[in-house]
Amino acid sequence: MGWPLIGETLAFLKPHKSNSIGSFLQEKCARYGRVFKSHLFGWPTIVSCDHEFNMFVLQNEEKLFQSSYPKPVHDVLGKLSMMLVSGEFHKKIRSVAVGFINYSCKPRCGNYNFLEKLSLSFIDSWKAKKEILFFNEAKELTFHLMMKSLINIEPEDPLAATIFRDLQTFMKGFVSLPLYIPGTAYAKAIKARTRISSTFGEMITKRREKKHIINEEGDCLDELLIGKHWLRDEEIVSILLDLLFAGYETTSGLMALVVYFLSQSPLAFQTLQEEHQVLKARKVVGEYLNWEDYKHMEFTSYVICEALRCGNLVKFVHRKALQDVKFKEFVIPRGWQVLPIFSSAHLDPCLHEKPFQYNPWRWDDSATSRKVSPFGGGLRICPGSELGKLETAFFLHHFVLNIRWKLKEDDCPLSCPYMEFKRGLPMEIIY
Repeated sequence: MGWPLIGETLAFLKPHKSNSIGSFLQEKCARYGRVFKSHLFGWPTIVSCDHEFNMFVLQNEEKLFQSSYPKPVHDVLGKLSMMLVSGEFHKKIRSVAVGFINYSCKPRCGNYNFLEKLSLSFIDSWKAKKEILFFNEAKELTFHLMMKSLINIEPEDPLAATIFRDLQTFMKGFVSLPLYIPGTAYAKAIKARTRISSTFGEMITKRREKKHIINEEGDCLDELLIGKHWLRDEEIVSILLDLLFAGYETTSGLMALVVYFLSQSPLAFQTLQEEHQVLKARKVVGEYLNWEDYKHMEFTSYVICEALRCGNLVKFVHRKALQDVKFKEFVIPRGWQVLPIFSSAHLDPCLHEKPFQYNPWRWDDSATSRKVSPFGGGLRICPGSELGKLETAFFLHHFVLNIRWKLKEDDCPLSCPYMEFKRGLPMEIIY
């Protein structure tokens, strides 16, 4: 069970390539099997690298298990975060978030057009440069997408730059050592979240005072201010923060993973490019992409899903047993923490042939989707998964057709524990 208090937490969190399960899990699974006990994040813990058991945990949310993140996560995300709350309140705020995300995925020209215009703007700006840090650029791109859809802030607005700086500070502190001492990354993260929350709160007040008219092109804040949701201002702020954090971090990470793996698979890149050349040939010059185009991006969806399987944006989630739970020969005591490890199933040779090989064609088999869980599962499955895929697919359409590139240095995705590229994924632009 490791050391007193800290247990084996430091060994568990040791950074490693995200397209591997890391030495800690390898050693534990070899010694104890795919389900074992440990002491992590201050609690006795069941760690599961078994896909069947992981699905059992996720599908029994609020019945046998409940979301249970460490206190430092509560402090930095806020007590009303969708990731942390449970029961009826979780259902309430999740339904509001899902409603807006589904609305954003509908064939709405304004939303799609902005996505394409912004993607082309970024790609055009890269053409004048010798080198870019792609992961950093992807973060900025997805940030502006979220700001536009959430609070209708344009990229050139000075407020966008202020929130972006605070968001970067927040993300650095979110995965840092949780010491609330002035000057530490963790303390800065909490203060950055407070500033962003204050900004959103002021926007809510101003819109209420102006009696902002809700219209067909309304942003997320407009939707949240509609009376039928019966949301308090602090609940609205929390939902906006959740959507901003999730949309910024996961979609940018997905874009970076796709580019990273495509650089290692010339045949996949060529096949992807050919699919988008055919799609472009069917469009009238200057015509924007639409929902029907997205549904025809079959190989693109394979490329995206395989990047999620290999790259593992989210390695694990925190759950707690609400009662003594028996699963096969295992008994999980009430109150124990349970960590389903998603990456283990994604890279399990019993589930996937040559699991460490990036092979989009494996998604021709519909059974593959049942063996991966990049967005979690059950009641807490990520509500924005389809929107993230759509944004990535539309970006890839212009990326593969409008720019020549190659990765400049040997950078790789790391689990820290969230996915990161330490060098920012340097990319050389080829003229």
